Amino acid sequence: MKKYDLIKEFIKNHQEVVQYIDGLNESEFGYAQSGKWTAGQQLEHILFTIKPFPKILNSKTFIREKFGNINRPTWSYRTVLENYTKTSLKAPAQFVPQRELSIDRKAGIIAEIDSTLKAISEVFENYTEDELDTLTLPHPLLGQLTIREMFYLMSYHPLHHQKQIMIGL
Repeated sequence: MKKYDLIKEFIKNHQEVVQYIDGLNESEFGYAQSGKWTAGQQLEHILFTIKPFPKILNSKTFIREKFGNINRPTWSYRTVLENYTKTSLKAPAQFVPQRELSIDRKAGIIAEIDSTLKAISEVFENYTEDELDTLTLPHPLLGQLTIREMFYLMSYHPLHHQKQIMIGL
């Protein structure tokens, strides 16, 4: 997937899930299937997972110095997802949402997601195809991923959480 298609898919999938959750009523927003998060918690988790990107992507020099380049061929979208499904699929503590999330917080979280997506899209413009395939970022479950691989995964991520919500409702 080329750069513009990748960011377009990333934004579209996040907006789709946000729109879905925004359409839920208070009961649906607060419902949790046994052992799963509520739709509100899923929304907050999605925000937590994208929030670091504008800042970190803003400095290629920092990324290069801190995380370096990948020393293997770039994984395909399918390979990224296959490797992801082999992990624990458990969110690290910094990405875990609050236990109770009032529907009153929904609009604020959605606004923050929207502004974060806009900021990510703007900074993503500064990357070349080559940089997407060579510069790496750490993923808590998969280790070092190229930026392209990270965005493959993060394009899928909100859809994964939407499915969890839909199964529960």
